[in-house]
Order: sequence, then structure tokens, then C-alpha cells
Amino acid sequence: MSTNFNTPSIESRLPRVGTTIFTVMSALALKHRAVNLGQGFPDFDCDPKLVEAVTAAMQAAHNQYPPMAGVPALREAVADKVETMYGKRYDPNTEVTITAGATQAIITIVLALVHPGDEVIVLDPCYDSYEPNIELAGGKTVHVPLTPGSFEPDFTLIKAAITPRTRAIIINTPHNPTATIWSAEHMEQLSALLRGTNIFVIADEVYEHMVYDGQLHQSVARFPELAQRSFAVSSFGKTYHVTGWKVGYVVAPAPMMAEFRKVHQFNVFTVNTPMQYGLATYMSDVSHYLGLPAFYQKKRDLFREGLAKTRLRVLETRGSFFQCVDYSAVSDLGEGKFCEWLTTEIGVTAIPLSPFYADGFEQRIARFCFAKKDETLNLALDRLAKI
Repeated sequence: MSTNFNTPSIESRLPRVGTTIFTVMSALALKHRAVNLGQGFPDFDCDPKLVEAVTAAMQAAHNQYPPMAGVPALREAVADKVETMYGKRYDPNTEVTITAGATQAIITIVLALVHPGDEVIVLDPCYDSYEPNIELAGGKTVHVPLTPGSFEPDFTLIKAAITPRTRAIIINTPHNPTATIWSAEHMEQLSALLRGTNIFVIADEVYEHMVYDGQLHQSVARFPELAQRSFAVSSFGKTYHVTGWKVGYVVAPAPMMAEFRKVHQFNVFTVNTPMQYGLATYMSDVSHYLGLPAFYQKKRDLFREGLAKTRLRVLETRGSFFQCVDYSAVSDLGEGKFCEWLTTEIGVTAIPLSPFYADGFEQRIARFCFAKKDETLNLALDRLAKI
């Protein structure tokens, strides 16, 4: 006797979300043994001292749940770092929370802030988690394009997008995918624009230590008026070359953080204990993150010098560990097809810029990641020399 049972159908909360471009291109890179400069993570390891610090934490029996907001020593270390770098002191007890990476931090902020029908402004091109986060909260994403070519914020367009339903704006500097940074003037303009409103700022600052040519990262924490309405998000994974650990943090004024923690405790509750203790120990030596701009600038310059010998037009890279190129002189293909061709025929994988736009806007631009060993970059450059 056999009985047929039906699996209930699910009405998707994210009906327009499919396989990400990162997954697609990485699978293609693996199939064709291409040098994968598409995904944004290093192919080199972290400092062995950091692993030793985590191992020591495990051996010291730091293997059970930590406090919901994070290990106190790590929250203290974050508060010290932010104060040293940006001049703003956050209370480690009430204004700093350790998260399971920056992506979890951002969705938790959105769920804490956004009610059904609220609007959130995002600036295209943008990281692909923003809009799904807003949709899951029942909000509406309002897309405002950055200026094509320069990718600077257009405050006239941002102002025009603000309505009585605007709950928040998400900004990202240094920027993924365009490798631009916001200036102090941009921050002052945003501050003036939001003055007198109840609009929050969600500041994605995960590449904060990757700013080049003597420039400074303009964190919202530097600007008192912005800091009072902002959640700032950063990533230990990006800073310490351990993206697989998925540990990040959020800083915000205490009343805002209280709401964040209400969601956080029912989202992930808390974060990997020995990693937190290990990071707290390692952060006592500030030389790593203070030396990160020079470390990555050498890689940026190596890669850009090689690209200059190709027909790819190298766009400005002021922050992050990404390099965008204009391939108009090489091909008439759309961005997705060009990146497929680059993978299958040249043996180097990049990511098209168009998936970072809600409308798939095409500019014949591709993005490479240079957070790789020098030998990886040189191998990719040898292959790209063919074009």
C-alpha cells in the first residue's frame, strides 16, 4: 500500500531572488580553471598570531555562549578603535554589538527600523543584500543612481527621493562595487539634507581600512550630527583576512542599539565565542589595521600597472579591494556575456557591474578583486595581456 503526500507550496517572500552572480561566475571559473578575481575575499591566510589567539581562547575553555551583545573585551576594543580613528566614543556596554558578520548586522538593522510600507533609499549600484533585507521587513526600496562615470552621490536626486515614508538611507563607503569613497564634503551634504528629519542612516563601512593615496575614511562617526542618527557596520572578516569567520560589529547611539539588540537576540542571539576572544587579544596590536591601507595599495598598484598594458580602461580605485575596468575598447558584449567570455576564453573571472543595479543598467564595466597573492595577480595579468 502506498500513500502519496503533497509537500505544501511556499509563497516566496523573495520571488525575484535567484542564484547570485557570484555563485554563477565562481562555478564557471572552477569549470574552466580560470583565475577567480570575481569573489571578494583573499586567497591568502590571516596572521598566524590571530589563529594562535583563537586557539588559546578555545584551550582556556571559552567555548560556551558569550553575552548576547558580545564579549566585553571585544566590545571595549571596538570602542577604543573607533574613538582613536574617528574621535567618537561609543559606550561598549550600550552602543557596541558584535554580529555574525556585516550581512547579519545589516538585515538586523533593517528589521529593527523598517515597518511595512516604510521606504528605504539605496544608491545604485549597491551590495545585493540591501533590497532583499528591505523586502523581508515589508518595506519599499527606493533606488537612486550614483552619478555614472564618477559614481558620486547626487544629492539633488537623493533629496527628490525623500518622502514622508522614508525611514532610512543606506550608504556604503568605501564602495562595493565601484571602489569609490565618500568625502567629508559628501558627509556634510548628507548631514544637512537629513537635518530636521526622522531618517536613519545605515552606514556600510566594511572596507573602512582600505582607503588609498593618503585619503581618510569618512566614517559617520566623525560627524556628530550624522552619528546621532546612524548605525555604522564593520567587518572583522574583511579587516583581518578571515571572511569565513563571519564576525562583524555595529555601533550606534544607545536608544537605537537597544532596538537593534531586540532583533539580534532572536536572530542569531550571539556570536562565536573563541573567535571573539581571539580578536579581542589580537586587536591590542593596532599595527595590522593601521598598516592595511599600505598593504592593499601595493596590490592595487601592482594590478593597475599590469592592467594599463591591456586595452582595458582602468577606473579610479580610491578604496575597498576592488578594481573596475571599462572594456568598451575590447568588446561590444553585454557585461554578463563579457565576463563569461573573459572566463572561458582568457581564463580570468570578473564580475559584471550590472547586477548591482536594480534595473540591470549596462555600462560595459567589470569588477576585479585584487585581494589576492601577488602570484595570483601576476598570473591573471599574464592572461589579460592577451586582450
